[in-house]
Amino acid sequence: MFSWFERRLKPFPDGNPEQPPKTLVAFCLYYSKGAWPFILTAGTLMMLIALTEVWLFSFIGNIVDWLAEQNRETFVEEQFWGLTGMAIVVLIGLPLLVILHSLITYQSLLGNYPMRIRWLVHKYLLNQSVTFYQDEFAGRIATKVMQTALAVRECVIKLFDVLNYVTVYFIGTVVIIGAADWRLALPLIAWLGLYVVLLRYFVPRLGKVAADQADARSVMTGRIVDSYTNIQTVKLFSHAQRELAFAKEGMSDFLGTVHRQMRLVTKLYTCLYLLNSLLLFSVGFLAIYLWVESLITVGAIAVALSLVLRLWGMSQWIMWEISSLFENIGTVQDGIKTVSVPQDIQDKPNAMPLKVQQGDIHFEHLNFYYSEDKPILRDLDLAIKAGEKIGLVGRSGAGKSTLVNLLLRFYEVRDGRITIDGQDISTVTQESLRQHIGMVTQDTSLLHRSVRGNIAYGRPDATQEMIEQAAHRAEADVFIADLEDSQGRRGYDAHVGERGVKLSGGQRQRIAIARVMLKDAPILILDEATSALDSEVEAAIQENLYRLMEGKTVIAIAHRLSTIAAMDRLVVMDEGRIVEQGSHEELLAHGGLYAQLWARQSGGFLPD
Repeated sequence: MFSWFERRLKPFPDGNPEQPPKTLVAFCLYYSKGAWPFILTAGTLMMLIALTEVWLFSFIGNIVDWLAEQNRETFVEEQFWGLTGMAIVVLIGLPLLVILHSLITYQSLLGNYPMRIRWLVHKYLLNQSVTFYQDEFAGRIATKVMQTALAVRECVIKLFDVLNYVTVYFIGTVVIIGAADWRLALPLIAWLGLYVVLLRYFVPRLGKVAADQADARSVMTGRIVDSYTNIQTVKLFSHAQRELAFAKEGMSDFLGTVHRQMRLVTKLYTCLYLLNSLLLFSVGFLAIYLWVESLITVGAIAVALSLVLRLWGMSQWIMWEISSLFENIGTVQDGIKTVSVPQDIQDKPNAMPLKVQQGDIHFEHLNFYYSEDKPILRDLDLAIKAGEKIGLVGRSGAGKSTLVNLLLRFYEVRDGRITIDGQDISTVTQESLRQHIGMVTQDTSLLHRSVRGNIAYGRPDATQEMIEQAAHRAEADVFIADLEDSQGRRGYDAHVGERGVKLSGGQRQRIAIARVMLKDAPILILDEATSALDSEVEAAIQENLYRLMEGKTVIAIAHRLSTIAAMDRLVVMDEGRIVEQGSHEELLAHGGLYAQLWARQSGGFLPD
């Protein structure tokens, strides 16, 4: 039974999510698609439960009157069907309503509903540009994904469930008490007016504090996660105390919002308690007065006082629920700022998969800048023939990495275009583009998964034999066999830690090279691919790298010029332009910038 209800709402819907709306109501509606039948059903059931409970209070009043007025010997016989009906409602009807409401709420909604939101948000954010992640803490983004999903669930369910229950309950209470004597309903109406005034004053203030608190919480979490992610740097520079101070500042800001919230809560609780005390006193005083005047029965007094006591407890629960609602509204509004950001780079509606037959690459009159006053590439034109291997050379900041990032569509070209086999890369799907490009970077980042999973990341269908062959070609098998993680997993099953922290820089680099070798893409980019390797290991895998380059179009970036001197052509960049091209010997004979860099090179590095 539980699993049947748990399968009703699909937690991982298909399809590619669009940019979410930026307004609160539209945002909640967008992420509630597919869940509405369950939300409305739960709300309807809660309304029926409220009506039944109010009716039971009214029936209790009737019982009190019957017991006071009727003969004990004939009581059961005279009220048999009424008592039987109440027994059926209490023992069967109300429990069934509560059980069905619980199954829909707890099995169908509370787990699957926020998971749908997390899934859709995660799918959307994975398609965000590299720039998006460069501007945010990873921990902060993850925290907002988790917080926002739960907050949307609470906002929608509380609105359609709790407020529905409260409205029906209060209206039913006023009707039942007013039926005994209309004067008894007056204190309730006055109480409701003052109660609304309290809500209007305190709830928006609690909501504002909640929004500040959600932002402060994500900042605090982001700072802590940033310290853990970069723990090696923290220890290297002996900055544990500095990181503590940095985290303490975030924690203090968060604690300040908590203190503000708790002050408002204390004021709210005090005012509410005084208001409820006045309600109980006024209804009790008026009920006794009307009974003395023989205007109402004892049963009416019992119903009025019991319903007031019920409202006493409910009013505090309602206030907390509404405060929680506005707190979640604040969290959603804070999450919208991160989630509802347009994607900088999107596939065009009619984008087709890239088809690489040869591997010709042409950069046509490229202009690119991050800000208009700081151009990075200026009217750059470069043609690379299929199978040609070129080396990009230049000082730091010359635009080499930017050129590669544009080819990968990590950024969009401002002016000009890039084509592969005549296909403009802006018109093909990003996924197909990057499937045809293999890249080894200087700053190798591995996933916190097994060695096998990391090597096979570019080719998930690879067999164990293919994975081991790639590791052997990259000279990685010599250390993989000795790896063991904290869970006792060894060799290819061992996990490498976050960003591959359990491995040395050279080991991470060899895993990355094995990964690209296994991917075997027709276009290969090497960005300081052997910079983290010692000379002996570099020499050992250099032959395999040359073998990997066979039949591929290769772009290699290296500050250590000796590693790319044997390329078919060297392209020298300076200030976003191509200033020289040719072979190593031709450029030395030319006596230009390349010759200067070659002459100045010391220890394998180039000065700015």
